[in-house]
Amino acid sequence: MACIRSISGLRVTNDELTQELIISYAHAFASYLTPGPIVIGRDGRPSGIWMEEVIIDSLLACGRDVISLGIAPTPTIQLETEHSNAIGGISITASHNPAEWNGMKFLNAGGVFLNAQENQEFWSYLDHHVSLDSVAKGHCITIEQPQEKHIATIHKALVTLGIDIPHHTKPIVAVIDAVNASGSTFVPALLESLDCDCIPLYCDNNGEFPHIPEPLTQNLTDLMSAVIQNSADIGIAVDPDADRLVLIDECGHAIGEEKTIALCTMAIVECADIQHDKQGIAINMSTSSMSEILALAHHWNVYRTPVGEINVVEAMKKHDCIIGGEGSGGVILPACHYGRDSLVGISLIIALMKSTGETLSQLADMLPQTSMIKGKMTWFGSSDEIFQRIERHFAGQFIHIRKDDGIWMQFPDGWMHVRMSNTEPILRYIIESSEEEIMQSYLQSLLSQFQE
Repeated sequence: MACIRSISGLRVTNDELTQELIISYAHAFASYLTPGPIVIGRDGRPSGIWMEEVIIDSLLACGRDVISLGIAPTPTIQLETEHSNAIGGISITASHNPAEWNGMKFLNAGGVFLNAQENQEFWSYLDHHVSLDSVAKGHCITIEQPQEKHIATIHKALVTLGIDIPHHTKPIVAVIDAVNASGSTFVPALLESLDCDCIPLYCDNNGEFPHIPEPLTQNLTDLMSAVIQNSADIGIAVDPDADRLVLIDECGHAIGEEKTIALCTMAIVECADIQHDKQGIAINMSTSSMSEILALAHHWNVYRTPVGEINVVEAMKKHDCIIGGEGSGGVILPACHYGRDSLVGISLIIALMKSTGETLSQLADMLPQTSMIKGKMTWFGSSDEIFQRIERHFAGQFIHIRKDDGIWMQFPDGWMHVRMSNTEPILRYIIESSEEEIMQSYLQSLLSQFQE
């Protein structure tokens, strides 16, 4: 049904997922990279088993050494790539896409996704069928229990930031929904290291999703119920490759994916001991203003980027930001590594809860109050045409406009972002305002342009 190549990597439906396709990407990646080992891991989907075998065999045939992590979160693969002698990495995952999808995310030697220029160079090898000739087969090294290194690096990062997690307090009880994928063993192990009591819900590590894997409120009803039934303090949901984090409060209510990065920003403000010149945050244009309002209140610089983890990472590196992320539940902490990491987010949230003694619902209520709506529709028409139509329609109303990722307009009382998805044939729109009525007014005005 679909095969999508973008700055986020490759995503393919199972009916289009062939051995020849996977080999072509593996060979091109081996040819594109300079000499050195390549890290490989997968999110647990059943199709990832044969994909992993094909990719490793292809890389070994190209003379590449492989560091194999087995089932592991994308952030763990990023961390291993950054902190080893590897020259690149591949995460076998379709992220939050449903079970009928799989794919590959490609990393450079720094453990971050290829940027636009790097992707163009990589794709040139792919499109011209360039394959690396080798006279010697590479070697494969399997890393056992990679979660231990990941967790140790997180604890070291917290110490570096001066974040102390009290251990004399009552253990926090957490229910974990890892959709039976890569976070199944990693998240419980992290929580135990943070002196929390863990109740696994969907942590079988078999890659069989018990519900739609994207961690949106409507997909987390079992987790909400489990929090109530077990009188837990928090419910934790991650997507299949565990780079996104969504939280359920002690009342069984989903606090919303946009509040993840905002609460982590609050954790840095409240718990970290940082120098003034390190106080900056980068978020993408689709992310709620909650983090921005918190940051500006503490005299931080705020940098908004196009959607895409690599775009946020590059802004963070350029401006030496202490934290960054995306409103979809992605948190990036450079003190640990430059990648969206649900385990990092969990650590910051637990630190905030333990340090303040507040419940998750109380902390969420302390955040700036805004109204936001997100929507999407299948779109095969001209994106340029619809963006031009939207700009003409709202002319005279916005105070600032950006066109480096679809169209983003800032109004006196909110903002609107309309863009094409990087991974699906979908047009996405997000509107946020301090007032619900104003947001609804912008929404109806925008929808009228789609209908035309």
